[in-house]
Amino acid sequence: MEIERVQDISSSSLHTEAIPLEFIRSEKEQPAITTFRGPVPAIPVVDLSDPDEESVARAVVKASEEWGIFQVVNHGIPTELIKRLQEVGRTFFELPSAEKESVAKPVDAKDIEGYGTKLQKEVEGKKAWVDHLFHRIWPPSCVNYSFWPKNPPEYREVNEEYALHVKKLSETLLGILSEGLGLRREALREGLGGDLAEYMMKINYYPPCPRPDLALGVPAHTDLSGITLLVPNEVPGLQVFKDDHWFDAEYIPSAVIVHIGDQILRLSNGRYKNVLHRTTVDKDRTRMSWPVFLEPHREMIVGPLPELISDDNPPKYKPFAFKDYSYRKLNKLPLD
Repeated sequence: MEIERVQDISSSSLHTEAIPLEFIRSEKEQPAITTFRGPVPAIPVVDLSDPDEESVARAVVKASEEWGIFQVVNHGIPTELIKRLQEVGRTFFELPSAEKESVAKPVDAKDIEGYGTKLQKEVEGKKAWVDHLFHRIWPPSCVNYSFWPKNPPEYREVNEEYALHVKKLSETLLGILSEGLGLRREALREGLGGDLAEYMMKINYYPPCPRPDLALGVPAHTDLSGITLLVPNEVPGLQVFKDDHWFDAEYIPSAVIVHIGDQILRLSNGRYKNVLHRTTVDKDRTRMSWPVFLEPHREMIVGPLPELISDDNPPKYKPFAFKDYSYRKLNKLPLD
């Protein structure tokens, strides 16, 4: 059975000014109704080049406790490399359908790697206005190049270089967050599996949508990951839920957006927040984003770190193997 891609639906919808019913959100989700229109609080921005390391650490910890999201600038990933990453990703999505389908996720696959459209089970059977590409980029032992585009030819080289930089940045941030819990610098990294933890690249492609007031690129969710490092293109769309409102995230060129995911929430026993976020779409322009999810390997059991548990601070979360946690969450099954 051929799967209909949102990119193709977008091309045919732009002439009609209408979108299929399954993309139209209920009123409690429609961005035109639910987006906050008053003064917007700024998502914290942390300059990692600040020589005052204590100040940097305090800012990262505070943002993770209060927001579950922050943006980092002067983070060590070369601006030119981010531009190249975005260029090769955009080129892939602009290829003819047949070429993109050559790296499609197999219909019966248990894993998520590959080019695809529908990801998670949605209540009311609604669909998100997005196509995507998933593939692991680290460690080398879990990379499956059959899901990496062969075209453009430099795709592999750029992604392998980016993997090294994103790994280094994530380890710096995990170290700061571990020490913020009063633990050894390696504690959270080890809690996610240490050298066996996996880095999953995702490219989100949100084509123009005739009715951005009614649709969502991605509905409200928290990330399954430990931590997510994301670079967007210049088309706004990321929204964050805080203080009972949906706020637009400011676009800062060359910044990396950091999401605290479910596994850091659980390892920290709730000290760090997992950010609830969603993506809106644009009427005329294509939005794209490149999140990298740092995740435990499938069999890794993740729960509150034992060093944080005491009579005064009992465990708030049940330990789960990551594969079981992922399955239960994506299929809307209980997690307690």
